[in-house]
Amino acid sequence: MGTWRGLRVAFIMGSLFMILLIIVYWDDVGGFSLYPLKDPKHEVLQSGCCAPTTMSPPQTTPASRAHTTSSSIVSTTASSASFSPKEAAQEHTEEGKGKQNHAQRKEETKEDVEMEISAYDREQEARKKRIDDVCSGKEDVEVPERTRPFSQIPNRELDHLIVDDTHQIIYCYVPKVACTNWKRVMVVLSQSLISSSSGKPYTDPEAVPADLVHNSTLHLTFAKFWRRYGSLSRHLMALKLQHYTKFLFVRDPFVRLISAFRNKFGRPNQDFYRQFGSVMLRRYGNVSGDLPETAAEAFKAGIKPTFQQFITYLLDPETEKESIFNEHWRQVYRLCHPCQVKYDFIGKLETLETDAEHLLKLLKVDHLIRFPSGAQNKTAASWERDWFAQIPISTQRQLYKLYELDFELFGYPKPDSVLHQ
Repeated sequence: MGTWRGLRVAFIMGSLFMILLIIVYWDDVGGFSLYPLKDPKHEVLQSGCCAPTTMSPPQTTPASRAHTTSSSIVSTTASSASFSPKEAAQEHTEEGKGKQNHAQRKEETKEDVEMEISAYDREQEARKKRIDDVCSGKEDVEVPERTRPFSQIPNRELDHLIVDDTHQIIYCYVPKVACTNWKRVMVVLSQSLISSSSGKPYTDPEAVPADLVHNSTLHLTFAKFWRRYGSLSRHLMALKLQHYTKFLFVRDPFVRLISAFRNKFGRPNQDFYRQFGSVMLRRYGNVSGDLPETAAEAFKAGIKPTFQQFITYLLDPETEKESIFNEHWRQVYRLCHPCQVKYDFIGKLETLETDAEHLLKLLKVDHLIRFPSGAQNKTAASWERDWFAQIPISTQRQLYKLYELDFELFGYPKPDSVLHQ
């Protein structure tokens, strides 16, 4: 029993001694670290402030022995890791130069980005100013719609203005100007199409089937506002035009016509063959007898409209007396009404990638989607000379007059046939 009591007393005394030792060590060091020797800052601090000094031998108490041992270890480690004053100064200078160079490179990169953004903003402002100048009559070009207010534009002529209320966007689509991919973007943003595989709305524009994206039921356009909102439709249109971000994309008018012809008449297309191709062949093709019933049969027999017949069809006054131009060759100013709608962003197919990147940032959706990669077989602007080589100069000039306002509004240069008249 006495032995057990003695052990308890010894254990208590030992515990008190350890507590005292910890208190003394804490008071000397001024802090506590589980790994004091592995802290680089601690090592540098020791080497920079603890020069060797002559000291009287310490008293040999347990606490002082513990502190001496710890200080000795730290001092030894710090000494082995220390540098001479010259080396330390050199390292400090090199470190300073490195930080200065890094900061300079960072500043130069920031300036480059700012210059790029500034240059692009200036380009956008120039495009918008060009439209303002033409619409206000500052340019020597006739503007049929200049004095007509938006409120007087019939609903049927507003069917190309697609509205996304969720993101407050209005997009005027122009056929043959990347409209398939921009419609894909609008479908994803509005979540108006459910994927048959996932059962959820599409999240990737590139995954949206091209044959479905042109289904008019997927898109809310201004032309549908009357059925949806009745007498409030025009008021709502005005509010959305004032507050939403509005954009469109354009391209060289003559190159757009080449693209439209290649797409609709350069390969069998039953709808366009029946509605337009057969008309061109009968009027301007000197075709005797009945035409084949289908586009496939006509192509197989070598019967198809030529580009010159297509141009003649466009210039024929009888064409629009029968029906309005198809959207694929209707002028942009008639599709999107840029003299009545003040667009916030004017994109061009010739600079599609750059414009798409900036536009998605402007719309604040660049973190949600990416613009789909473009088609590899798009009509090149360099083809214009070849396609128009067989078109008489006088006909080219007439065609230019038909599309002159699009050339002027969007800053496209006059064709050579017009410049050299």
